[in-house]
Amino acid sequence: MPADLAVIGLGHLGLPLAQAAVAAGVQTVGYDTDPRACTELSAGRTPVEGSLTASEIRRMLSGGFRPTTNPAELGRVRTAVICAPTPLGADRTIDLTAVGDAARALAARLRPHTTVLLESAVPPGTTENYLLPLLEEGSGLRAGRDFHLACSPSRLDPGNRTHVHSNTPKVIGGLTPACTESAAAFYGRLTDKVVRARGPREAEMTKVLETNFRHVNIALVNEMAVLCHDLGVDLWDVIRCAETKPFGFQPFRPGPGVGGHGTPVDPGYLPYNSRTPGRPLRMVSLAQEINDRMPQYVIQRCATLLNEHGKSVRGARVLLLGVTYKPDLADQEGSPAREIATRLMDMGAQIGYHDPHVLDWRVRELPVPRADSLYEAASSADLTVLLQHHRTYDLQGLAVKAQLLLDTRGATPAGAAHRL
Repeated sequence: MPADLAVIGLGHLGLPLAQAAVAAGVQTVGYDTDPRACTELSAGRTPVEGSLTASEIRRMLSGGFRPTTNPAELGRVRTAVICAPTPLGADRTIDLTAVGDAARALAARLRPHTTVLLESAVPPGTTENYLLPLLEEGSGLRAGRDFHLACSPSRLDPGNRTHVHSNTPKVIGGLTPACTESAAAFYGRLTDKVVRARGPREAEMTKVLETNFRHVNIALVNEMAVLCHDLGVDLWDVIRCAETKPFGFQPFRPGPGVGGHGTPVDPGYLPYNSRTPGRPLRMVSLAQEINDRMPQYVIQRCATLLNEHGKSVRGARVLLLGVTYKPDLADQEGSPAREIATRLMDMGAQIGYHDPHVLDWRVRELPVPRADSLYEAASSADLTVLLQHHRTYDLQGLAVKAQLLLDTRGATPAGAAHRL
């Protein structure tokens, strides 16, 4: 049966978009090359850790959502949205392989008057220099004349129940004014407000600015955390005071590292041949360097605390609390917990963990023992490290039970634990 919309890529971006579309009454088909993902979805289970719940998937299915691995479905829709993953490669440039595969699959079946949208996080110039040639060469059609093409980067915030698709403004940049209006007509069905950018590059750069803004400001407070510790200043109280300023300040908080799917992007380094002229963003590179150092700083603090209490890291029992990248979510993408556990293991520590959202956790393909009783595990561990503050954690009670508690999130009451 023909659908109005095809969501290409049923991962962290695609599934929530498909959910929003189904809720808005849009007949939606989800395309993915992974048969396991489609099988899981068809059975009412989520294939992506930390994404939609099983009940949400079942509601989508009852609303007409159809997951498929059949690319022929792509030729039967009026709108196709590419939500392919764009991870960082070994050289720290964005890997566009999945976007290219999605474009080729769509191009072979692209019909005139279709609206093609790109939601994946990409460097500026990708829509015009990379996606457009693939679609035109594979279809024989011309973008802006035979089909509409636009970029509308995702603004998804996993686990956020306040800001969802319907009340988060959508930025749209079309190849032509007609492309922009076609994209706006589609997204107007899903959200209360659409924001028209001057073109695809402005839309792509909006995502770059938003992501880099987060990473640069987290880097600033991470550096402040190290400085304040050295000076004997309570950073968390400093932030509490600073955030009372009603203008010119937005609070960010330090942590053991920066996780999530939004990676910092330097448009000076593009992953395709038609490079856009530009200077490297030195502040972004420095922010990444600072944030990448935080897991090692946490290890340093762990070793110092143990040493101050007459213990060595080698042989110490260390309990890690919260191994996800975000509170109250099962998503582990980019979580610093794995690096911290690896470094502690290399130093000879005995690692255990507790996380209400992660029932099985592996480091170097080896299972890490999971604590069944949190208080019992904390009282027997030489050091307990809070890496993620899930709301189920009673930190005041935990501070009483733990022999030593290092709080990397500033969530414990002042004086109850050693804070980052």
